[in-house]
Amino acid sequence: MEAQEQERPASRAVVSYMAMELAVAGLLAALAVTVIWSNYSIGAGWADDGPQAGYFPMRIGIIILVATAAVAVQALRRHDLRPFVRVDELRQVCVVLVPLVIYVGLIRFLGIYVASALFVAAFMRWVGKYPLWKGLPLAVAIMAVLFWVFEMKFLVPLPKGPLESLLGY
Repeated sequence: MEAQEQERPASRAVVSYMAMELAVAGLLAALAVTVIWSNYSIGAGWADDGPQAGYFPMRIGIIILVATAAVAVQALRRHDLRPFVRVDELRQVCVVLVPLVIYVGLIRFLGIYVASALFVAAFMRWVGKYPLWKGLPLAVAIMAVLFWVFEMKFLVPLPKGPLESLLGY
């Protein structure tokens, strides 16, 4: 019991707080510039009948750009080199993120229901350590219920793959 309570030695840092703050500021600045540019091109001025379509969105983009500049300046002033994430923490994030990216990629080819059933079954097996004889039927049952709710009751068409085409949907 005592061996479990002892802390493991910290793994090495992957990235610092300053680097993450600058990266997020850079991504948001790129998004803000895109918003500003696209709204300027559709018209962001004031016409005789009032504001043009891009008037308010462009100003929001400018506000976001100013805010990201403030975040970048603050990050550079603080110069916080403490670790934002360590290798062992990043590994835990990747346990969820990598299967999720694969799942999203499979939706295009298999449809949302088959991809979701595979995702649920794989997650139950990999993370939950459930045997396949429990995970597969549960995943299929969950997707059958979701298919019934979205396709038959709400009439909301979701991406379908070859199995749904084979079944006539």
